[in-house]
Amino acid sequence: MENDIIAYLSKYIPITEELKEAIIKSEFIKRFRKGTLLLEEGMLSNECFFIIKGCVRCFYIKDGEERTTEFYTEEEAVTPSAYGQKIPSEYYIECIEDTIAGVGTPELETEMYRKFPQIESLNRALGEAIMAKFQDSFAGFKMASPEERYLNLLKTRPDLLQRAPQHQIASYLGIKPESLSRIRKRTMAKKN
Repeated sequence: MENDIIAYLSKYIPITEELKEAIIKSEFIKRFRKGTLLLEEGMLSNECFFIIKGCVRCFYIKDGEERTTEFYTEEEAVTPSAYGQKIPSEYYIECIEDTIAGVGTPELETEMYRKFPQIESLNRALGEAIMAKFQDSFAGFKMASPEERYLNLLKTRPDLLQRAPQHQIASYLGIKPESLSRIRKRTMAKKN
């Protein structure tokens, strides 16, 4: 599993043997069972995650109802908005599949930045790329109809339709499960 992280990082920075060894020895890769809550509302978010294998979702509970805001899969970082700030979380992060992830903490980051300054510039570049992706995604989401949102999801992240329960997909799209069912039927009818 460490090799997956090393391969991913090497897309952005040169990986020295010393850095490779530090990643392997750090023991920051952890396994989580499906259903594990990585973060709960009210908890301090002192961990961030890099998904190596699996699927994780972020959701809020509003008026007693779960509202999914994002899914994270392989090679995606999950950094809670209040990470390392000693502010209670307003949402939940849950593994919806058995998941293997690199788990970071502010202390681990500080240590790695001190030993390997190139990691700090890597994090900055990755943060900027993630922010740009989410800005584009959010703008597209706000402008689209529910059917357009579904078609976009089908085009850009078809794996989610097999990995996440339909009620979570519907919540993510901002619709009820019955509406998702109707949209799926219309989409299938148009294909045939």
